[in-house]
Amino acid sequence: MKVEELDETFADDAAQLWQNVGLTRPWNDPREDFERALRGPSSGVLGAIDDGELIGTAMVGVDGHRGWVYYVAVAPSYQGRGVGRELMRRAEQWLVERDAPKVQLMVRDTNEAIMGFYEQLGYDNAHTVVLGKWLGGEQ
Repeated sequence: MKVEELDETFADDAAQLWQNVGLTRPWNDPREDFERALRGPSSGVLGAIDDGELIGTAMVGVDGHRGWVYYVAVAPSYQGRGVGRELMRRAEQWLVERDAPKVQLMVRDTNEAIMGFYEQLGYDNAHTVVLGKWLGGEQ
């Protein structure tokens, strides 16, 4: 397995992986999210690739104050084999290389199963409420 920054040729595979593991929501087009990350000057998508197959992703970005990680996904047949741990290690490395002093990620409060994974990696509940507003119309 290798982890590398992905290019646009992986957009469909990433979107399909995100759908397969339940990360997508009707109001977010995963392919558009992937392409937006690649277009951004301070974001990208890391991919875990095994024998030419995309088996995991981590979208990374820096907002000028802290780093963020989104769309951490591992194909079900590869879960429990360290792929997610390596993706997070590489995401943190990517952020350190861009001088991010802190990394944050969001986990849906209904996704209790994944909390243990992040806790093992040293992540804590930041006891912060995330507020949102759609720009350009309702979703």
